[in-house]
Amino acid sequence: MPEKTDGAVGKRVRVTQVKSGINRLEDQKQTLVGLGLNKLHRTRELEDTPSVRGMIRKVAHLVKVEEVAG
Repeated sequence: MPEKTDGAVGKRVRVTQVKSGINRLEDQKQTLVGLGLNKLHRTRELEDTPSVRGMIRKVAHLVKVEEVAG
């Protein structure tokens, strides 16, 4: 069984791409791919970690973020 990190045990966020990555900086395009998003309206549930939050912050103008309960 994988180890849980202290603090954000089991917390998840739902990230949905709402704007296109076309004509964006290359690092923003790669960040979308890193989040598992590369087409409009694609949604991923991800662990709420500092690294994921940093990636979301980088492309915040292209995505919608929701907290997942439970």
